[in-house]
Amino acid sequence: MKTFSIGGIHPHDHKISACKPIEPLPIPAVAYISMAQHIGAPAQPVVQKGDYVKVGQLIGKSSGFISANIHSSVSGTVKSVEPVKNGTGSRSMAVIIEVQGDEWIDGIDRTPDIHANIALDAPQIVQKIADCGVVGLGGATFPTHVKLSPPPEKRATCLILNGAECEPFLTSDHRMMLERGEEVLVGAQIMMKALNVSKGYIGIEENKPDAIKHLKELSRSFSEIEVVSLKKRYPQGGEKQLIDAVIKRQVPSMGLPIDVGAVVQNIGTALAVYEAVQKNKPLFEQTVTVTGHNLKELRNFRVRVGTPLAHLIEAVGGVPQEAAKIVLGGPMMGPPVAHLEAPLLKGNSGVLFLSEQETKRHAETPCIRCAKCVEVCPMGLEPYLLHKLGLFNRTDELEQNRVYDCMECGCCMYGCPACVPLLDTIRLSKGQVIKIMRSRPKDSK
Repeated sequence: MKTFSIGGIHPHDHKISACKPIEPLPIPAVAYISMAQHIGAPAQPVVQKGDYVKVGQLIGKSSGFISANIHSSVSGTVKSVEPVKNGTGSRSMAVIIEVQGDEWIDGIDRTPDIHANIALDAPQIVQKIADCGVVGLGGATFPTHVKLSPPPEKRATCLILNGAECEPFLTSDHRMMLERGEEVLVGAQIMMKALNVSKGYIGIEENKPDAIKHLKELSRSFSEIEVVSLKKRYPQGGEKQLIDAVIKRQVPSMGLPIDVGAVVQNIGTALAVYEAVQKNKPLFEQTVTVTGHNLKELRNFRVRVGTPLAHLIEAVGGVPQEAAKIVLGGPMMGPPVAHLEAPLLKGNSGVLFLSEQETKRHAETPCIRCAKCVEVCPMGLEPYLLHKLGLFNRTDELEQNRVYDCMECGCCMYGCPACVPLLDTIRLSKGQVIKIMRSRPKDSK
C-alpha cells in the first residue's frame, strides 16, 4: 500500500463521527460574513448598511489576482459592515446580515439532479470558479481559479484529489465521498478539463474502506480517474506528501506541486467546483465535523458560511462540561478558538472539543538528542536544531537549515520524550525568516 517516503507518525485516528451522515444546520438569526476567507488580499465589500441581500448574492469583490469573491449565505438586511473577530481573535472586515427567510438568487440549480456533461471550455471553467468564490477547502483556502491557472512554462500532467483526511477526528471529507461521490468525480473531471490533463487520482487512506470501495465502483464510469489506497499515516494530506505517496514525485525545497506537474485539490473543493460550474452555486456552505470524546451529539453538518460558532455548538447541546479547549479543525494543526461568537469561514472543516487531559502539556526536560523529531519530520528537517537556533534568534542559520520548509504539522512535538515545545519556537522563527527573505531585493542572491 502506498505512502510517502520521509517521516510521518501514526496517531490514533479517533474517527468517532464517521457514521454520522451530513445534515443541514439550521440558519442562524444573524450571519457574520468575513471578507478574509482565503489566502491573499481580502475581498472588498460591495453592499452597505440597509441593503437587502439574497442567498448567493455577491457581497465582496476580489481585490487582486490572489483573492476570492465572497457571497451571502443568507437572505436579509445588512445591519452593518465593520471589523469582526474571527476564531483566532484577529479582526477582518465583515458584512453582518440580519436573517429574514431563505430567499436565493435566481439561476442556482437546487435540484438533486447530477449533471455530468461539462459544457464549458477551460477558460470559461476557470472564470466560473473565480466568479463563484471557490477556494481550497483542505485548510489553506488558496483561490482555486489561481491554482487551475499555472504559468505557461509550468505544465500540469495530473490532478490529485486529497481524500486522505489524515487529521484525527475529522470526517467531513469521508462523508462527502460516501454521500456525494459522483459529484466529487464530476468536479475532478471539470478541473482536469481546466488544466488540460488526462489523468486524475484520488488518494484515500485505508481507514476509510467504505469510501475507497464506493469511489472505485463509481470511477468505473470515469476511466481517467484512479482511486489510490494509501497507508494510514500523518501528515499524508499535505500536498508534497500526497504527491510523493500517489505518483512518487518529490517537490523540491521551496517548490510548488506544479513544479513536478501535479495540481492537488481537496475533496470538498471538487464538490464546490461541481456546484459552481454545473449548478451555478457560489461557495457559501462548508461541511463541518463537530466532534470530541466528551460530546454527546457527534455531527457532520452542512453549515452556511458566517454562522456564529455559538449557534453551531448550541445545535449539539452546548459546550460539554469536561471541555477545556475548542479547536477549529483537527488536533494536530487546528488553531484554538478565541471566542464563541466567531463566525465559521469557508476553510473551517471541524470543531473539536478537547478535555483538560487531552490538552495537558507535560513539563519540559532537557533534550537528549535522541533524534526522534528528525526521524518523523516529513520535510527532512532537524527540528531540535531549528528550535535551538530559534531560541537564540540566529536567523541566518535558520534560513540555511530551511526553516521555511516547515509545514507546521506537529510531528516533531508529538513523540518528543523531553516534551520540548519544538513547533512553538520553529513557527515563530519561520515567520521571522520568511519576512526577512521577502524584504530582500528581487535580484539579490
